[in-house]
Amino acid sequence: MSERTVLAASRVVTPTGVLSPGLVEIDDGRITSVVPTTGAVPDRVLVPGWVDLQVNGIDDVDVARADAAGWERLDAALAAQGTTSWLPTLITAPRDAYPSRLAAIAAAATRGGPRPAIVGAHLEGPWLGGRTGAHRPDLVAAPDPPWIDDLPPVVRLATLGADVPGAPAAIAALRRRGIVVAIGHSDADHVTATAAVDAGATLITHAYNAMSGLHHRRPGMVGVALTDDRATISLIADGVHVHPVALDVAFRCKPDGRLVLVTDSVAWRSAPGVSLGADGAPVLADGTLAGSALTMDAAVALVVTQVGVSLERAVAAASTTPARLLGLSDRGALAVGRRADVAALDPVSLRCTATWVAGVQIHG
Repeated sequence: MSERTVLAASRVVTPTGVLSPGLVEIDDGRITSVVPTTGAVPDRVLVPGWVDLQVNGIDDVDVARADAAGWERLDAALAAQGTTSWLPTLITAPRDAYPSRLAAIAAAATRGGPRPAIVGAHLEGPWLGGRTGAHRPDLVAAPDPPWIDDLPPVVRLATLGADVPGAPAAIAALRRRGIVVAIGHSDADHVTATAAVDAGATLITHAYNAMSGLHHRRPGMVGVALTDDRATISLIADGVHVHPVALDVAFRCKPDGRLVLVTDSVAWRSAPGVSLGADGAPVLADGTLAGSALTMDAAVALVVTQVGVSLERAVAAASTTPARLLGLSDRGALAVGRRADVAALDPVSLRCTATWVAGVQIHG
């Protein structure tokens, strides 16, 4: 038997605008209608569940070492922030460590029950360029065809340096495997970065961070990120990794559908040599930023309240655009026929108060 659910709110963010107030009707896990209403409704904001492309870990649970209980804790933490689809992200490690870690992610993705969906894995390394950031430089390696050919199907996104040897060929090989390719952690100049986009890279990972900056005579990767409309850029909107003014520049430069919010969250409590800095971001002993303690609802709230981005654009960057980048046409918007992945936000703080996956409430 199908299960019918009606969610009501004072504001409902849809692909064509905001209904104030509105209803989202759900049948058997799918949205059947999104309509305005005149009745009394809860004072909340309904949005499509977030799609996070970059989650290394949360609190003290690292995706590279999570056990059964750890995956459950990750599910609960993601649901609490409104994330309904995500990519566990593996950072630079020895080559022989990846098969078991990717197998564990693939197994975690097959667990039954309503929970935030693992839609693949993101490899952020070891194929990095000249800006390794918090990654161990001694473990950085150049991609080679056999390595790419041996990647399991769970790999959905790979970040590599635009300046690594053979980057264009590696990008083309990854694309042939159906893997979305991002460039990042790179000291590439704008010519080299553009060549990577020419070769098929469609995302620039955590723009501004760990890449050559924008100079008026040396545009660098940031120059490409802001001006090449073929490339989508991801941003860590915690106010630390990227200043609100720089976030504003990015939202002004990039057209709709070319901005993605990511948390880049890490297991900062358990990561060796990592502590939480005074500004709330995880750092190494030398002050190098080492991922974030950000939640996606906080990222959306920051760009709306501190940067002045419209709620609709912020929601698209946290849900619609990353879903489309991964080819997930069944989610990422409150629209008829989509999976009923929904988050409810407080109308003032925009923090998550409830989450549904395929119409089943998993938080709140």
